[in-house]
Amino acid sequence: MRLVAARPVPLHGRSIPAHPCAPVREPTAAARGRSRSARQLASVAVLSGLCALALPSSASAATRTQIKHAKAAGLSYVESQQQANGSFPGDPGDPSFEFGGEWALTALAAAHVAPASVKLNGTATDARTYYRELIGDTATWPGTSEPLVEDFETATLAAYAAGIDPARVSATQNLIAQIIAGYQPSSPGYYGEPALFNATVFGLLALADGKTRMGKQRVPQALLEASVTVVRKNQHTDGGWSYQKAEGSKTALESPAEVELTGAAMAALCGAGVSAGDPAIVAAKDYLVGQLQAEPFGSGAFETEFGPNTDSNAWAVEGLNACGISPQGVEFTTAQGKTPLDFLVSQQLAGGGFGYEVGEENPNFYSSQDALRALAGGGFTAAPPKPTGAARWVYETQFSTSKSVTALLSLIIDRGSGPLGVCAVKMSPEATKTTLADVLQAAEGSAEPAGCVTGFSPTSGSGAITSIDGAPSPPAADWKVSVDGGHERQAKRNTTIEIGDTIYLRLA
Repeated sequence: MRLVAARPVPLHGRSIPAHPCAPVREPTAAARGRSRSARQLASVAVLSGLCALALPSSASAATRTQIKHAKAAGLSYVESQQQANGSFPGDPGDPSFEFGGEWALTALAAAHVAPASVKLNGTATDARTYYRELIGDTATWPGTSEPLVEDFETATLAAYAAGIDPARVSATQNLIAQIIAGYQPSSPGYYGEPALFNATVFGLLALADGKTRMGKQRVPQALLEASVTVVRKNQHTDGGWSYQKAEGSKTALESPAEVELTGAAMAALCGAGVSAGDPAIVAAKDYLVGQLQAEPFGSGAFETEFGPNTDSNAWAVEGLNACGISPQGVEFTTAQGKTPLDFLVSQQLAGGGFGYEVGEENPNFYSSQDALRALAGGGFTAAPPKPTGAARWVYETQFSTSKSVTALLSLIIDRGSGPLGVCAVKMSPEATKTTLADVLQAAEGSAEPAGCVTGFSPTSGSGAITSIDGAPSPPAADWKVSVDGGHERQAKRNTTIEIGDTIYLRLA
């Protein structure tokens, strides 16, 4: 597992030491040339002498009581790591993180704790307030001139779990539109650099799971289906997925998949409406069963390229959770009676945190929030719980009236044939609301990706839209509009559009 311009990948480029009790294996081509640190070698030497004691001996899967206690202890540990400013520690192995602990927000929500209720003391900043202020300031976050779409995908999942409307974080921050801006018209269904397939997986996850405050799917199913098709085409012949694009390459499709990305891809598909009985999900489940059986000690860990670890197990479990597949089922129980949840429970340390690799003595915060989310039955985000003494949702309510403040809107155009028109539209309405005509006019000159709208008619008045990019021909009042997943209605020039709206135009 590796970090390749993609922060959602859980292990941030760290090599995963082999299980200390495992037999020596010839390293793969990808592993050759990598060496363990002195600390890792010493750890392996010590643990090797304890292998007989470390191997699982019980013939029963983790009980509900064990899982409940592990979840409670894990929750206490995660909460105890909060800083006075409301943040959580980032992964020390990745110094580029400004926040890093954003995934903790999804873990808290999965454990039915509202991030808005989590703060050190009465005068400290709560986790939601800190995160909203952080990501809402577009002048300082994400902090690079060319941010990655993965930044906005991760932020969408975290913001949603915290009860921050992802499309209305601030007057200038619309995370949904930022993801839409990463859409690839030349590779329909992909987000970000197509070669890095994990960006598309998390784009689909964020758009499918980052619902409206009313629990509606805010983007049209047609847009999700474009990425569902891409995910299907990237499924390896062994049933799993990896972080790299495999579509169109026989070699890549036949190469070994990765447990963690398989979990994420399963969650993305199921979040977008694919059923657990779909052949793609069945094949992925079979792949995970195979990786579970391949682990030589039956510990409940999935076999990975460099050995068992908490993050890979957690991501696989979260994929199963998202698809409604029990990680405690018969097919996920080893001959020794262990399940993936058993392995996660076994990774918990005395203070409630979880180690990343087998035998670690110190908790890893990133692994701990991954494990908590999995043990709580969550996927990669969760609906925000109601906080104590605060609103379930916080959000910007209107456009800024200042000409210098630019907002983003999401626009999807479905002409009935051919690829979708997908773009984020930059606007400075100078009013609290705007109109559909103004959005289309802005899209002609300030859309990302460009070319989403080249023209529309009529060019004046308040009546029905009769043509967009020459369709239909001859012009007719056949365009329908839906806003934030709401009911379709006739698209008119004066249709009201508000801050953060996702606009879907469909030629009926």
